[in-house]
Amino acid sequence: MRRTSAALISLLLLGGALGACSGSSATDEADATARKLAKALVGAAAPAEDGAPNPFAGLAFSSGTPDEVLAAYRAIVGGMDGITPTVTIGEASESKERYTAPVTWSWPIVDGADPWTYETVAEFHPASTLDEGPTQVVFGPGLVAPDLAKGDALDAVTQQTGRGDITGAGGGVLVTERAVVRVGIDRSRVDAAVAPESARALAELVGIDVKPYVKAVEGAGPRAFVEAITYRAGQEPAGFTDALAAIAGGHTVDGELALAPSRDFAAPILGRVGPVTAEMVAKEPEKYRSGDVAGLSGLQARYDDQLRGSVGRVVYAVPAAEGAERRELYRHDAEPGRPLAITLDERLQSLAEQVLAATGPAGALVALRPSDGAILAAANDEATDGQNYATFGQFAPGSTFKIVTSLALLRAGLTPDSQVECTPTVTVDGKEFKNYSDYPSGSLGTIPLRAAIAQSCNTALIGQRDALDPGDLAAAAATLGLGIDHDLGFPAYFGEVPDPGSDTEAAAALIGQGKVLASPMAMATVIASVQAGRTVVPRLVDQVDVTVPAEATPLAPAEADQLRAMLRQVVTEGSGRGLADVPGPAVIAKTGTAEYADGGTVRTHAWMVAAQGDLAVAVFVRTGESGSQTAGPVLEDFLRGAR
Repeated sequence: MRRTSAALISLLLLGGALGACSGSSATDEADATARKLAKALVGAAAPAEDGAPNPFAGLAFSSGTPDEVLAAYRAIVGGMDGITPTVTIGEASESKERYTAPVTWSWPIVDGADPWTYETVAEFHPASTLDEGPTQVVFGPGLVAPDLAKGDALDAVTQQTGRGDITGAGGGVLVTERAVVRVGIDRSRVDAAVAPESARALAELVGIDVKPYVKAVEGAGPRAFVEAITYRAGQEPAGFTDALAAIAGGHTVDGELALAPSRDFAAPILGRVGPVTAEMVAKEPEKYRSGDVAGLSGLQARYDDQLRGSVGRVVYAVPAAEGAERRELYRHDAEPGRPLAITLDERLQSLAEQVLAATGPAGALVALRPSDGAILAAANDEATDGQNYATFGQFAPGSTFKIVTSLALLRAGLTPDSQVECTPTVTVDGKEFKNYSDYPSGSLGTIPLRAAIAQSCNTALIGQRDALDPGDLAAAAATLGLGIDHDLGFPAYFGEVPDPGSDTEAAAALIGQGKVLASPMAMATVIASVQAGRTVVPRLVDQVDVTVPAEATPLAPAEADQLRAMLRQVVTEGSGRGLADVPGPAVIAKTGTAEYADGGTVRTHAWMVAAQGDLAVAVFVRTGESGSQTAGPVLEDFLRGAR
């Protein structure tokens, strides 16, 4: 913190007393000066902006110029961490050839806590009767805070609080304070002329943007530590220590940070904790201050108030003399954050991330418990670039949506044994639809609905479009937990089944394309609802109550039995045969592919959903061959590993 010399403070205190003039005009002038002074004290305490006018300009002082007073005042309050006080000055009264007025100071030291409030006295010297100059302010440390001695400065020290843990299934700790190493440039260890080059070298070493970091180092104070990156303790890159030692001012600081078991563990869901950004401080200055640590994304950001707790602050009077003991003026103790309980299972989440790592293309896996909707895993592989495909992705679900179409057709009067026509192609309003390239030719022709679902015949379902009325498909989707949006306390996309704008769109919707969209979480919910025999609502955050939306027509027991039988046939005779030998309870499943445009190329999303016992799983791979070939092996590995 910058300090003015004790000599300057003394100079400002030694204002020559001027002869007082009596009468109400002098009192009025003192009151007017007091109002200007109150405004100036507030304005000068705020963070300085380049080119901003001196708030004390226009005031006269018994000793010192407005610029000297500004420097002295900011030396006293510069350590208040940018906190701006409220200053109120009462009516002036005459006393022994001078005027005095009570000054009430109120500093909002901690958001939500009682402010630090106290009174001082302002002193004014009125103009001499022989010299009609302005009323002069007597400035000194005692005006700013009681009992401040010459050279004392205020210093607000933040007390960081322990951040609340995030716990998972069974109360296991997923995110807690773990040892880290903060890496940066220590300005006290490097000359100002060399600091920019050191910042450039460090930024290149740790792989961050060079220009913003160099600018941050250049703008930092002479004793600041400007952080560049944080590593988990013991996970610094090979050769890092020697490389850092070669950078002037390069330094590390040991600390703790709220972290998951590994860097990528449920990262898009859990989010990240770190120093608050300049944008956060500017948007909520009453909540965040530079140097605070807060949730920056995911659950850490959404539940930051709960997890972060309440920071504490202590205000000290710091003497100018080296080694002198500081005096405590105000204290508000920190309150630790409260934990957040969620449903993720650490073992299953790690397994999901492990099996996804082998896919190559961007993919996601969601596993939930049909009995209560608890999300046990919500994994996104590295190729998603940190995006939350698992619970918030918006993709055409392809033939996995035929579970919904099946329910709609059952409600329209069909049965699993109803005969449907599976033709090589079908044309609707000039648009030709066909089956996937490897569709078995032996399953063409007139076949029962259950076989059409098992083999995933597109043309058979499109051929039944006249059996459905507008809204039937959306209603069936709602019964199975898809298409009705509601807040679950985390980023969740339930999908949508909009009214089709044409016959072609209506046909595409029956096979999960056109304007139909879903997330992996939504499709896991669909097959979980079939397995449970009722509408399942996924849940992740324990403290958020979830209920079945009123729009969802209950799933009848007979409907659930028929759907389970058809989806079991997918595994025993159809496109999901790869799951037939998975040990444990019987598996039900559905594969799916959906075409999407990637520039000028048409590519294929690969899907597979399955349920076994009290576990429902959806696997999505952004670009693949087919559901059975690309998503199927991932889902099989997960089911086997989950046993």
